[in-house]
Amino acid sequence: METERLRLRRFTAADAGLLVELDSDPEVMRFLTGQPTPPDEVEKVVLPAILRLYDEHPGLGTFAAEQKSDGAFIGWFGLLPTAAPATVDVGYRLNRTAWGKGYATEGTKALIDKAFGELGMDHVIADTMAVNHRSRAVMRRSGLRFVRIFHEHFDDPLPGTEFGEVEYAVDRRTWEAGQRA
Repeated sequence: METERLRLRRFTAADAGLLVELDSDPEVMRFLTGQPTPPDEVEKVVLPAILRLYDEHPGLGTFAAEQKSDGAFIGWFGLLPTAAPATVDVGYRLNRTAWGKGYATEGTKALIDKAFGELGMDHVIADTMAVNHRSRAVMRRSGLRFVRIFHEHFDDPLPGTEFGEVEYAVDRRTWEAGQRA
């Protein structure tokens, strides 16, 4: 899949180093786990789960994002199954060097279009910590709308967890209306 500036492709077993580097940045992981993901976990748990999902859910998955201009890896975008029928979860994780350049919105919009246009989904959702204002702004710019705030229990909560998690979503009818506008 391609956007104006990005190429999204499936990860391969040879991409472990890219994921290790991405997940080793504490700022990238700030609102996720609050700490780098151990390389061993990326190689033995995270990447195999990404690769397995391609076969289990055709059309869905976590896709490596590369700049079309130079092929540089900037992170990933995910379109993942949920427990709800015809509903997928969209997300992303980008290197700090890619922050603030509009890539998150560009890639997220492309996956929302894929979900409705190609895959026939009825709903696309996304969530983040309520205090993650940059991701919330990306969700809004991508056409997702605030649905709710909710609280989850974490044994080792991150700073800001007390303010809850937020869910954003868009349904097919709203997306189609935006396509006609």
